[in-house]
Amino acid sequence: MSIEGALLSAPADQRDRRDRWQSWRKSAVPAQAADVLVILIAASLPWSTTVPSIFVGLFLLAVTPTIDWPDYARRLARPAYVLPLAILPLALAGMLWSDGAWADRLHAIKPAAKLMLIPPLLYHFSRSDRGAWVGLAFLVSCAVLAVFSWIVLLEPAWKLTATASPGVPVKNYIDQSQEFTLCAFALALPVLTFWRNGYPIAAVTCLALILLFATSMIFVASARTALLCTAMLLALFAWKHLSRRAALALLAGTVAASLLAWTTSPYLRQRITDIAVEYRHGHEDISRASTAQRLTYWRKSVQAFAEAPLFGHGTGSIKRQFERAATSESRLGAEIVNNPHNQTLNVAVQWGLLGVVLLYALWIAHLRLFLGGGLAAWIGLAVVVQNITSSLLNSHLFDFHEGWMYVLGVGVAGGTVLRKTASQS
Repeated sequence: MSIEGALLSAPADQRDRRDRWQSWRKSAVPAQAADVLVILIAASLPWSTTVPSIFVGLFLLAVTPTIDWPDYARRLARPAYVLPLAILPLALAGMLWSDGAWADRLHAIKPAAKLMLIPPLLYHFSRSDRGAWVGLAFLVSCAVLAVFSWIVLLEPAWKLTATASPGVPVKNYIDQSQEFTLCAFALALPVLTFWRNGYPIAAVTCLALILLFATSMIFVASARTALLCTAMLLALFAWKHLSRRAALALLAGTVAASLLAWTTSPYLRQRITDIAVEYRHGHEDISRASTAQRLTYWRKSVQAFAEAPLFGHGTGSIKRQFERAATSESRLGAEIVNNPHNQTLNVAVQWGLLGVVLLYALWIAHLRLFLGGGLAAWIGLAVVVQNITSSLLNSHLFDFHEGWMYVLGVGVAGGTVLRKTASQS
């Protein structure tokens, strides 16, 4: 081909490639791929940290071509969309006034970065009808994990990784308990709905799954944080979905079930009674200091917050503040950590009142998103309330596993709620 011919054909080739790209972008393929990848994230999250991270990157590649950017920009005016995006810029800016090591500053960016996925998930599932498949994938995966927890309790050699707790096949008992708690309460509304609508078999099936998760937590492995979340979610469910008489019946049933669990589960009794032991002996034996540790972390964090109440000590500064506050009075007093095990204090030490206001605005915006009726709204509400409650005793919004549960739960359930609202308007 001559040079003149090449020059004449180039614009046509470019137009053809551009047309093919636009045709593929507007087809159902990228959106379907994005749906599948989120389903895979949910299914793999109870078992792995690396695999979900890979699927998250692939999801962003798949969903980007499907976004109508002017429409997306308009939606960012809504608090539920924009507030998750505001925490990362604050974390980046906080690096400038931080007194922590640069490695700690960079490491502290990652927990906030995951929140950036909430707006794309909200946007995508406000247009997709496959949000229920994501929840189902997470439920089935957790049910398999619950069955496997009993297997490894009886046969520890079957563990997939070297976990610290019996009956925990992968990761740790805190993550496992949070998963099982969320699944149990996500199923509570279907049990009620199926029963009221005359589908007893479906109701009993859902109830059997709830019992699977509950018995694993009572007899195999459970975190005390999850027990606190259970009490809070029970009260929330009664308030949202039950009459006064039904709520009293639920209360009576809960008391009876609690007494039965207390009398039949030595493991549960030990987990509860250890609280007092850990408080009394924490300063002498740091291996049994969970309760005393938290109280010490909180005291030191409050002191650090009081020194810089408006803007905090900067991103990644928690470890540096604990180094400054370390004493030689006991092993516990000398302990240096980078996590105060409380989400509010985690934010307050780094970014002061500015960060705390932003954190609570985020939670409130997402609570407001799920105040309506329906299963998606109930699941989203349970996700947010569970995160707020567990964040009293942990930094669960910033922890990997619980943070991703929040991101997926709010993003997928929130998008489903927005889609339902749009279809009704």
